[in-house]
Amino acid sequence: MLAAATVGVQIAYPLVEGERLRRVTIAAVLLFFLASVSHAAVHRGPSWALRLVVLTAGGGLLAEAVGVRTGKPFGQYSYSDSLGPRLLEVPIVVPLAWTMMAYPMLLAARRLTRRWTALVGGLGLAGWDVFLDPQMVGDGRWRWADPTPGLPGVHDVPLTNFAGWLLVSVVLMGLLSLLLPRDRGSEAMPAVLLGWTYVGSIVGNLFWFGSPAVALAGGVAMGLVVLPYAWSLWQSRP
Repeated sequence: MLAAATVGVQIAYPLVEGERLRRVTIAAVLLFFLASVSHAAVHRGPSWALRLVVLTAGGGLLAEAVGVRTGKPFGQYSYSDSLGPRLLEVPIVVPLAWTMMAYPMLLAARRLTRRWTALVGGLGLAGWDVFLDPQMVGDGRWRWADPTPGLPGVHDVPLTNFAGWLLVSVVLMGLLSLLLPRDRGSEAMPAVLLGWTYVGSIVGNLFWFGSPAVALAGGVAMGLVVLPYAWSLWQSRP
């Protein structure tokens, strides 16, 4: 049910604006977060899920709080007041977004590799940000003091942000790999949400947001992990 609600809210995202768009943005993160954590708790145990939240939401909050205060490692940026209550100058919904995507990306990386989970998972998580940041800047959720130099055609987001995301994501995935045991539990629902987010982001940027450069850059960056993962799942189907 949570997965279906998450997909439904994501479908609504390009169809609303103003206050409704703000609410849909927050709802999309909360629903995806709850879907990821509840799935982890059911299929990998409450202790596993709790450690997932502590590491990802806690690590995401720490990275964002340092980033807002110092400009490192993402570049100097600031949040608007549109994302709700804050902790350490960071909207609370933001670290939840780290958790929601880190879970399916960790499962994808673990299926693809045993030795390079941190690098593969970090690359996939940073690839997702190539979609996320231009979209959120365009909606006025946050902005950079100096958005240049950036990816060709991807305006208002500096290259330092993507480099910072890659660094933080690799460290975060490394911690998850060390502290969360591997298992063979279900990954169907997280895989569906990961794949839907990938495809939906490409389609949205091509046909609704008018950002073909973001569709291309994000499609390549996130696709480096999502596409091999989808192929692996297809090959292992009964």
